[in-house]
Amino acid sequence: MAELTVSVDAMGGDSGPGVVVAALARSAVRHPTVRFLLYGDEGQLRPLFARRSKLANKVEIRHSPEAVRMEDKPSQVLRRGRKTSMWHAVEALQKAEAQVAVSAGNTGALMAVSMFQLRTLDGIDRPAIAALWPTRRGQSVVLDVGANVECDAQQLVDFAIMGEAFARAILGLERPTVGLLNVGAEDMKGHDAVKGAAHILRDCNLPMEFRGFVEGDDIAEGTVDVVVTDGFTGNIALKTAEGTAKLVAGFLRAALRRSILGRVGAFIASGALNTLRRKLDPRAANGGIFLGLNGIVVKSHGGTDSVGFASALDMAIDMARADVMAKISNDRQALELASAPAAALGGALGA
Repeated sequence: MAELTVSVDAMGGDSGPGVVVAALARSAVRHPTVRFLLYGDEGQLRPLFARRSKLANKVEIRHSPEAVRMEDKPSQVLRRGRKTSMWHAVEALQKAEAQVAVSAGNTGALMAVSMFQLRTLDGIDRPAIAALWPTRRGQSVVLDVGANVECDAQQLVDFAIMGEAFARAILGLERPTVGLLNVGAEDMKGHDAVKGAAHILRDCNLPMEFRGFVEGDDIAEGTVDVVVTDGFTGNIALKTAEGTAKLVAGFLRAALRRSILGRVGAFIASGALNTLRRKLDPRAANGGIFLGLNGIVVKSHGGTDSVGFASALDMAIDMARADVMAKISNDRQALELASAPAAALGGALGA
């Protein structure tokens, strides 16, 4: 019997279903007991499996005649997208036919479809998108990176709970360090939402170590294991980091190709350069995780290749095995129980 089942949107992304099927072949080797439900146009999918006989017993193709386009608005998909591969992939979670869903499609539409079908966990107001971020110390979790443009203090606290639960489950940290992204480390800096969240997190009794405020350069340093921010700031930070990595890689390639000595130096240092290339390769950490829903949804980058999509599948499988949703629910309930006596005392004193 399969260990778990992954629901996959085959029609999302920029490169079509060929990338998805190639990624499934990679993932099936890494996870031999996992089963996949593949949603998409059967006429396009069947020929892609002609030379992949090893996938025959691992992948079930389910015909979905329509696909969500990158330019489609979330509201349009909610009204008219119930025959799309994205809708059906998420629906498999709602029907308990799969434990996790993966798509490289339209981010806004995927979030809207996921929220509509799965709803949020008890006590969670809004879901967040979390990303693994390469740092000097290894990896950190950054959230939100795009789901919520504006957030209040309690929502930032919820993101901190989601992030520390994710770090414990996926990074194997017993007590992750958590920081709020701010314009300075001093207590008086920042807007009211960030200050309010810091006040709550300093007094909470959760399996985390709150380090206060961190700045933008602390993300790459790995100063904390979990960086919490609103989706507007987080998305800009993410895109800026991706662009900077591409810029540095381009400068390095140009410098090494400029002269014969540069080419000789590149040959001599090929081992170190390959290590650097792997560390800067965004495909290795591909996948934004929707946290806070009654189901695990992973958003792959739309422009990735089969290596990147396979990384997103790996992340999804790790999430399902680690039971991150249960950890988030337990920690959210613990915070509510800890806050209840203080709230009751405050009400009594006010009376």
